[in-house]
Amino acid sequence: MAFGRAMHTGPLGAFKKAFDKKLNKKDSKTGTVVGLIPVIGSLGIAIGYSVIIGWILKFLWDSITGSIVSNEDPVQVFSDLSGNFGSIPWHMLGLIIALFFMSFGIAKGIEKVNKIMMPAFYVLFIFLAIRIALLPGSGAGYVYMFKPDWSAMANPQTWVYAMGQAFFSLSLAGSGTVVYGSYLKSDVDVVSSAKYVAIFDTLAALLAALVIIPAVFAYGMEPNSGPGLLFITMPSVIRSIPFGQFFAILFFVAVLFAGMTSLVNLLESPVEALQSRFNWSRKSALILVGAAAAAVGLFVEGDILSPWMDVISIYIIPLGALLAAITMFWICDKRFARNAVQLGCSKPLGRWFEPMTRYVFCGVALAVYILGIFFGGIG
Repeated sequence: MAFGRAMHTGPLGAFKKAFDKKLNKKDSKTGTVVGLIPVIGSLGIAIGYSVIIGWILKFLWDSITGSIVSNEDPVQVFSDLSGNFGSIPWHMLGLIIALFFMSFGIAKGIEKVNKIMMPAFYVLFIFLAIRIALLPGSGAGYVYMFKPDWSAMANPQTWVYAMGQAFFSLSLAGSGTVVYGSYLKSDVDVVSSAKYVAIFDTLAALLAALVIIPAVFAYGMEPNSGPGLLFITMPSVIRSIPFGQFFAILFFVAVLFAGMTSLVNLLESPVEALQSRFNWSRKSALILVGAAAAAVGLFVEGDILSPWMDVISIYIIPLGALLAAITMFWICDKRFARNAVQLGCSKPLGRWFEPMTRYVFCGVALAVYILGIFFGGIG
């Protein structure tokens, strides 16, 4: 956030400015190339997300019509959707909705959407979590979630997967968060903002788990079935609950809100790059990014989606985070990071800041990137 605010631009411009100053060049290619990596990563994940948003829209529609809780088999519906070219109309609809919200800009579009969707997500999932807690057998799900297995702490994969998930979930990819930071005013306390992001991101994850995991155990299903949890297990559980259609609608509306806000965040990075680097209008940038996402997304649907998301999340997302860390804490002037972060803070940062950022964070980012490749991803 502080990096974007200090540079007054998104990743492409921010990295370029940092390397221009370091290399004492007006237009160094290095900064542009480095800045492209997180932008490409953001667009790559957005392409995969738009496919998944299409699946959510299809299941939401089936919930509204009642077919998902009456005569449709969730296994067959999901199998058809996730096949090659299986969700084209829903996929395109999800992309169009996201681009429509983005067309209003940050304050009138993205910010307003987030102010409505995110509180609604929490309210809906709290309601669902209370209902799921009343299911017989749901207690085993809470034990599964909260009873620690301390022996797992000795396994390096536990740490790599946890840190990789944190990098992904907190958007530490040198892209979306940098863009949003570029819109922040100088009186905003980014330290407090970062704390709130971490806290509410964790709460959202726990809340989703409190709905899904106990429901899975209540009906004797597997808790580690990946996307099937969302599109097969949960519809199977919901259709067995009284007023199942009502709860199905609530569930997929909440999931749609969470997914749509993420998709908008991811698409904003390449859109902003086109606006700042080539002075394009927002409309033109949205059209090009939307067309590219739609065209590539058609071929990502089906068998390619899982490996596509793996490649982006294993090789590009952590690399973007590592490059952002190195650029801000090593390439930029030694006092740059401290001054950028302290701007708007009520009190100065302690002596811990430089060691924690330059050595611990950069070291962890490097370790997660290398070990993530070695272990095959974030789990």
